Amino acid sequence: MQIQPPDPAIIHEAVVRALGEDLGPLDLTTAALVPAGVTVSTRIFVKEPGVLAGIPVAVETFSQLDPSLTVTPAAADGGTLAAGQTVLTASGNAAAILGGERVTLNFLQHLSGIATRARQFVDAVAGTKCQILDTRKTVPGLRHLAKYAVRCGGGVNHRFGLYDAFMPKDNHTALLPTPNDLAAAVNQMRAFNPDAKIIFEADTLEQVNILAPLGVDQILLDNMTDAQLAEAVRIVSGRAKLEASGNMTLERVRAVADTGVDYISIGALTHSVRALDFSLEILPK
Repeated sequence: MQIQPPDPAIIHEAVVRALGEDLGPLDLTTAALVPAGVTVSTRIFVKEPGVLAGIPVAVETFSQLDPSLTVTPAAADGGTLAAGQTVLTASGNAAAILGGERVTLNFLQHLSGIATRARQFVDAVAGTKCQILDTRKTVPGLRHLAKYAVRCGGGVNHRFGLYDAFMPKDNHTALLPTPNDLAAAVNQMRAFNPDAKIIFEADTLEQVNILAPLGVDQILLDNMTDAQLAEAVRIVSGRAKLEASGNMTLERVRAVADTGVDYISIGALTHSVRALDFSLEILPK
């Protein structure tokens, strides 16, 4: 199944910014050492196993530098990669390819790192009803690309920003006229926008008991033990979707899924992921 990439305008803008900060006014080394008009054939390959994400961004990078380049994907985003596998070939103007080398690799290694990590968590909960969610803990300016990479790894996107769902936390409810009145908060949100999804954070089982009959869409169970999560599932009994969050590791995630929660959200999918190792090489003529 093909995974829908971000809007082309989002990809275009991300590449413009990345090339601007890397190239600046001139690629000094290439200008000094590579004669004008030299052409090359190259390939980008991965040095370790993983899951691919970022091919549309790589293609856009080379296209912005020189639309006459011949750029051919050799693997599809979301696919599993073997060490040494070619993911893309590019041929044409050597200066353009060298100018885009680092930006292209940066995008591929970061996004594929996210996809690889997401797939590890998705595989760990396979066979349960639980889905793996991302969070808003993304590199500023790259959220849509990062969330695309999560989808490439089989994960599911949480809200994209503050605009597409209600999600009150303790700092919000502390500022209510009657602090921590969860029912009042739900009523205010429904009055403000009756169509928006309500995701409500709960730190305690007492809060879960209060929220369960209020008709919220989703309850985020923050930093609860596995026993507490299982009890929350019993309390709610299907009246809302349940999301476990906080201190999720590969070693723990299966036990959390087995408690019966619907979702597990993991900030580490995007905020501190290890890059997958890629390289570009010039092919022999």
